[in-house]
Amino acid sequence: MAHRKFTDRDGREWEVRAETRREWLLEPVGENTERRRNVAAPGYEKDPFELSQEELQHLLDGGDAGSRRAVRSPFKD
Repeated sequence: MAHRKFTDRDGREWEVRAETRREWLLEPVGENTERRRNVAAPGYEKDPFELSQEELQHLLDGGDAGSRRAVRSPFKD
């Protein structure tokens, strides 16, 4: 699958990677200090190069910034 770089509305660079058919990964590139985000792949496209800047921004806005635990770890004191 292809990788595509794009710049968001705040000027940060991202790389879009199609991990699976259902999930894409948005990785920060260069001086971007944001966390990577997992997003649901749009059902109408399989290739990030087929999406417009606005569509990529919409995916970024709806993405999960990192993985957070919903349950406390049983190994903490």
